[in-house]
Amino acid sequence: MRRTLTALLMLFLPALASAAEPPAEGAAAPAFSLPDQAGKTHALSDYAGRWLVLYFYPKDDTPGCTTEACNFRDDIVRIRRLGAEVVGVSVDGVASHADFAAKHKLPFPLLADEGGKVAESYGALRDLMVMKMAKRQTYIIDPQGRVAHRYLEVDPKTHAAAVVADLERLQKAAD
Repeated sequence: MRRTLTALLMLFLPALASAAEPPAEGAAAPAFSLPDQAGKTHALSDYAGRWLVLYFYPKDDTPGCTTEACNFRDDIVRIRRLGAEVVGVSVDGVASHADFAAKHKLPFPLLADEGGKVAESYGALRDLMVMKMAKRQTYIIDPQGRVAHRYLEVDPKTHAAAVVADLERLQKAAD
């Protein structure tokens, strides 16, 4: 039994050790360029001069991910009044994102990071050897392209409201 446990640890430790560190607050946000649910490419540079809420989530149409996405949908008017856009990212494909966005009437892009490269650059990739998925993490990126705030632990039920409050706080501090 002990040998089996040791063998499993040796198998998984390299994957865990190779995970990228999340960018620190104040650091430049890692660049990205990915297709959304309609096949349109979005890049970090497209959001220059605006606030961006970039949220990573594990899987389309699962309970926690649906709750989080629908709460962002329900708060989108408040978020946009603050001059910010919301963009979701997971390792699911374009077709999966299209179904998820249509089913829940999501008014923001969901980016298909099928290889997990962008999630990895944000320290948000969980590589389970047999499959990859994004961790539930969010970054508020300021108009200059810097990480203004990061959430490495997220409660899908309350997260959108916390993001709105933090956007308000960050913008007041920037004035």
